[in-house]
Amino acid sequence: MGQKTKIGLVGVGHLGKHHAKHFSNISNADFVGIYDVDMNRCREVAIQNQTNPFESLERLLEKVDAVSVVTPTEHHKSVAEACIAKGKHVFIEKPITKTVAEAEALIALAKKSDVIIQVGHIERVNPALLPLRNFDVKPKYIEVQRLAPYMSRGTDVPVVLDLMIHDIDLILAFIDSPVKNIQANGVSIMTNSVDMANARIEFKNGVVANITSSRVAKDRVRKIKVFQQDLYITIDFLIGLTEVYRVMDADQSDPSAIMSAPIESNGKHRQIFYEKPNIKKQDALKLELQNFVDATQGKAKPIVDGVAGKNALDVAIQIHNKILEGLH
Repeated sequence: MGQKTKIGLVGVGHLGKHHAKHFSNISNADFVGIYDVDMNRCREVAIQNQTNPFESLERLLEKVDAVSVVTPTEHHKSVAEACIAKGKHVFIEKPITKTVAEAEALIALAKKSDVIIQVGHIERVNPALLPLRNFDVKPKYIEVQRLAPYMSRGTDVPVVLDLMIHDIDLILAFIDSPVKNIQANGVSIMTNSVDMANARIEFKNGVVANITSSRVAKDRVRKIKVFQQDLYITIDFLIGLTEVYRVMDADQSDPSAIMSAPIESNGKHRQIFYEKPNIKKQDALKLELQNFVDATQGKAKPIVDGVAGKNALDVAIQIHNKILEGLH
């Protein structure tokens, strides 16, 4: 048996229950226990996952090396701060905190305490993204749609911080350049908060990203399109489909090309080739939590660290504030 990280879980609501299921099945994790303010739920989930319920966060922290924080966002800072102050690594579900200042305080404390912060931006480990490693992705324009039917859960936060923040994080990972300008608009439909939002982000290197998010759509949609010189990629996250269109020069017409332009002056055809990479079905949350456990043991780096989580939050808040300006 190799090294095991003693893991604690704080919060076993809808998402926390899935964390519990995975931690009890990760071979290099010792799932020590759970703390939740609802003790009945805490005991119930502990029994289901053959672990221990704890009556306080302090007692749980005495027994673990690392903690997964799956509480409502407004409690992220206080819970994570208590964990980090005791020298525990933390996994925090997205968004990292409610404000950028809170995120900065946690990052500074983690650096001082020499512990890891990982943030749960799950789309980074979506299996449909993995084939992109085989291509030189340098986007010029990105378009994203993330639409969902109305559900009462999660509507305590605006759609930008609930749904759009996933895509903001992905875009910031794709584009290595500071944000130059943000335009955004949105509307409230079902709640007192913003339910539909559109943002256009311009980066200093000239790249533009356009994001639309809604939680009042008829059908679920999660699509991203990446455009660049001689390459177009479209990904459907829901069905796990990645399609790649590449433009290449060829001396003669290639039967595998889906489109061929007339011969140019250099004597070569411009042809479009289509690829559909094979996607291996995997549970993204399990991959993410496995990465966290490995990171606590020095075997990996967090896929999304505290700084990346803070940067996504910063852009999301700027977008939300632009929307609010437009509504008043």
